[in-house]
Amino acid sequence: MFEKPEILGMSAAMAANAASRLSAIAENVANADTPGYRTKDVADFAESYHSEGGFQLAATRPGHIPASPTAAYAAVSERAGGHLSPNGNNVSLEDEMMRMAGVRKDHDTALAIYKKSLDILRTSLGRR
Repeated sequence: MFEKPEILGMSAAMAANAASRLSAIAENVANADTPGYRTKDVADFAESYHSEGGFQLAATRPGHIPASPTAAYAAVSERAGGHLSPNGNNVSLEDEMMRMAGVRKDHDTALAIYKKSLDILRTSLGRR
């Protein structure tokens, strides 16, 4: 039970997802003027968590589970929507900045959950 509480793993995965999404947003902003570039995004944490059925992973051999938490969220796909500019690019800097603010909120939430969980664990062990 105390080996690795699930809430710590979940908050770490949530932070890793936010980092991957922020990386995709940064790539979109960097290519805002690239002709033919299409915006990319990573599925948000809630979608990926529900699609995988939670964190009931079973490692039957060492190579099953990704070595780093960000590897699970590295799948970047094109994001539909947006208006095409004359050069075929569909990046909207305003949309990307709005997405970035939301992702930052998700990352801050994950870190707050992680910190509070550690505080609770330390308190329960008498090490405040």
